[in-house]
Amino acid sequence: MRLGLLRECAPRESRVALVPDGVEAMVAHGCEVLVERGAGTAARIGDDAYLDAGASVVDTAEARAAEIAVSVRDLGPDGGGAGPRPQTFIGVFDPLWAPARAQRHADEGATAFSMDLVPRITRAQTMDVLSSMGTVAGYESVLLAASRLPQMFPLMMTAAGTLAPARVLVLGAGVAGLQAIATSRRLGAVVEGYDVRPAAVEQIRSMGARAVELDLAEPGAGAAGAEDAGGYARAQSVDVAGRQQELLAPYVAASDVVITTAAIPGRASPLLVTAAMVDAMAPGSVVIDLASERGGNCAVSQSDAEVDRGGVTVLAPTDLVSRCARHASQMFSRNLVAFLRHLAPDGEVDIRTGDEIVAAMLVALDGEVVHPEVAAALAASQAPHGSDPEGG
Repeated sequence: MRLGLLRECAPRESRVALVPDGVEAMVAHGCEVLVERGAGTAARIGDDAYLDAGASVVDTAEARAAEIAVSVRDLGPDGGGAGPRPQTFIGVFDPLWAPARAQRHADEGATAFSMDLVPRITRAQTMDVLSSMGTVAGYESVLLAASRLPQMFPLMMTAAGTLAPARVLVLGAGVAGLQAIATSRRLGAVVEGYDVRPAAVEQIRSMGARAVELDLAEPGAGAAGAEDAGGYARAQSVDVAGRQQELLAPYVAASDVVITTAAIPGRASPLLVTAAMVDAMAPGSVVIDLASERGGNCAVSQSDAEVDRGGVTVLAPTDLVSRCARHASQMFSRNLVAFLRHLAPDGEVDIRTGDEIVAAMLVALDGEVVHPEVAAALAASQAPHGSDPEGG
């Protein structure tokens, strides 16, 4: 099997889908690995490192002509530059949120797998790229907040007096949120965490933070109805969302740092922090919104822009993971290698549609969008009042 590693074309993307260790693993698995020239440059991995790992360094067209082509992000509407569209493509392109991306692969006749659709089952844990990248994003969000906050995180007793610790509130206790809690605690902050899912309360406490528990006063809210079968939060009703904002307001106002990480697969990010809540924060406070690519958890955040609202700094970076490109690429590579070995257990691609993992991640096949939920999202986006972030 010929495996092509593509150079990323998305703005501000510094990761690479396979690091040299991953190339070695795939060569040992019987693959011929073709690395597009300069694929690892942004992650500070030179072509020589890939040659040493057993790969061939080739031009764009040859890398894309491989049986399988892999990258971190999607190829983009224009195919990501010169060269043919790959016949089989593996990347992360969030097809539930932007189903037009899936349709483009189908229109090109490509077989496409999206790594962000990995099922949350034990067998697929080693392929869980969302958890890997969430770990990096949560860590980086705290470093960003600490660098912008006009005070230090820990309690300090000095000859000049006692310095109070920073108060950090993390909204959303998935992998990114829990990592943000853990990192804030390591820096010495007083940390609170909130998540609508009841199972998250003990997870927040296990990180050494105080769990914020709200009475949302609707049957099912804050109980089993707050969580779907995959363990992700469900979208809440308008009434519950409003009640949630009302009850969270005093916690937000009392915080020096608010980090929001709440996301719902295929849906717009839930609004957790209103403009009025930001206005109630003390000047110098910092808000980090990790959900801005789907509309954001904070009403005043703008993707990749800095907003100053009454002295409160609101940041919504979409490239946090890329800022830690070495470890992020290493983790992504290990997830990808695990999936490739599963997809081609004997060195050749075997699209086993009856396999739970393959079926969950397979988006396009034989010119059609075959993932049921992606197909439903595509149909909804093409309805008279539908919308798609990619214009599909």
